[in-house]
Amino acid sequence: MTAQLDTFTTDSIATRAVPLPDYDHIEVRKVGDHIGAQIGGVTIGADVPPAQVAEIKAALAAHQVIFFRGQHHADDADQRAFAALLGTLTKPHPTVAGDGDAVLLIDSDHSKANSWHTDVTFVDRIPSASLLRAVELPPYGGTTVWANTTRAYAQLHPALQALADRLWAVHSNLYDYAAEHDEKRLGGIDVKETAYREEFRHLEFETEHPVVRIHPVTGERTLFLGHFIQHFVGLTRDDSQDLFRLFQRHVTRLDNTVRWNWREGDLAVWDNQATQHYAVDDYDAREHRRLHRITLAGEVPVSIDGVRSSTRKGDASHYSPIASFAS
Repeated sequence: MTAQLDTFTTDSIATRAVPLPDYDHIEVRKVGDHIGAQIGGVTIGADVPPAQVAEIKAALAAHQVIFFRGQHHADDADQRAFAALLGTLTKPHPTVAGDGDAVLLIDSDHSKANSWHTDVTFVDRIPSASLLRAVELPPYGGTTVWANTTRAYAQLHPALQALADRLWAVHSNLYDYAAEHDEKRLGGIDVKETAYREEFRHLEFETEHPVVRIHPVTGERTLFLGHFIQHFVGLTRDDSQDLFRLFQRHVTRLDNTVRWNWREGDLAVWDNQATQHYAVDDYDAREHRRLHRITLAGEVPVSIDGVRSSTRKGDASHYSPIASFAS
């Protein structure tokens, strides 16, 4: 397979050229031009050969999110073993128990995180990647969309890049998932959803992160936003909201996204350092959707000036070690 170049431009000025790797041990088919690829020739589990693992990691860095169809054999143990080949497993979540080991249940009975986000950005050690396996799906809908935050930065006007480069944001797990939706009628409280949100919020985390971080593997600049942001450091909430909408609009442009229609036996793996995602609520509320997620440990983000993120509230050491991707 001949190496190609993905070159992104801003005002006709080339901002970056990243060579795509060669693949000799896996099959890679792009799903979208700017993000997403389907991987073939791999059976996930503990026995994936090292040569395949290396190429899977390379494909993930090149395409931000990769998809494996037909993994009907896989259970939690297979997903966990495969994840361990790609990195160091975290606990399910900093505040939600999950299975107590590594698996977090993404269950429509508890919540629907239908808002753009990067996983667990309210702690200092951001997961490097997430692995999501379909367990139970509705007969239609239940899709997920990913956005390429590296390309979003590269497509910004240079003046907006310069602004983003200097901004820092406060991320918190006290984000209100329901803030953008109509309130339910009086007496219509969902007990399961309320209990899940109380568990999600029972420990408070707050961290300052750069709005532009350096990707620890590719060295690229990437926009670091998502719904856990409370405000930008030093700015009023009104100004913060206006800027947030501006940058998020660039992240979520349709040509910067890929939408995945799940099938049973699917596994998605995404680079949590270069993407946001959105679970689309496009299925009947009476239908059930359940997927199992495992996350991999990542580094503390670093700004373009080499300054690391800093914790304001909470200690995430129980959740995850701090990974290092230094060569």
